[in-house]
This record gives sequence, structure tokens and C-alpha cells, in this order.
Amino acid sequence: MDDFDRTLQKRLETDPEFRRIWNEEEVCRQTGLAIIKARCDAGLSQRELSKATGIAQGDISKLETGNTNPSLKTLSRVAEGLGLGIKVVFEPTTKANAQI
Repeated sequence: MDDFDRTLQKRLETDPEFRRIWNEEEVCRQTGLAIIKARCDAGLSQRELSKATGIAQGDISKLETGNTNPSLKTLSRVAEGLGLGIKVVFEPTTKANAQI
């Protein structure tokens, strides 16, 4: 475990407000990671994905870092630019995930 992970874990354990916000933003972080993976798998740079989608490169960056809450319309544009579709799945959360 590196310093970031230790610091994050401590903050999640000791700061309820931080933990609440961290949990609320989990979907944005996971969405960003999925976009990065799909873009890299497609061999595209952010600039190339921007051209393929008509979404500004800076906005692609925000999507990938999880610093925005994208609409389904935006995600559809990203998927189309990657030659992919979108699948939305609702899954139960584990008690451990709900508490962290």
C-alpha cells in the first residue's frame, strides 16, 4: 500500500463527510476508468477521441478523471466515437462497499 492509499484509507475511516462524498463520486470515477480503458484499447489519444466525438479534448480529460458527471447522451457520443455501445447494469452493493 502506497502513501496515497494509506492516506485515503485513514481519511475514509475518520471523516464521515469525506467518506460520503467519496462514495457519491464512485460512479464517476469508475466511468472515467472505463473510458480510459476503452480509449487505450482502441489505440486512440484523447485528441483523437475528441475529433471522433466532437467533444472537446479538455472535456474528455474531465470525463476520464471523474471530475464531471456525464449525461447518458455524452456517454453515448463517447461510445460511438470508440465504435462501442453502452451497457448499464445495476448491481447490489456489498455491506463493506456501503461503509467505506
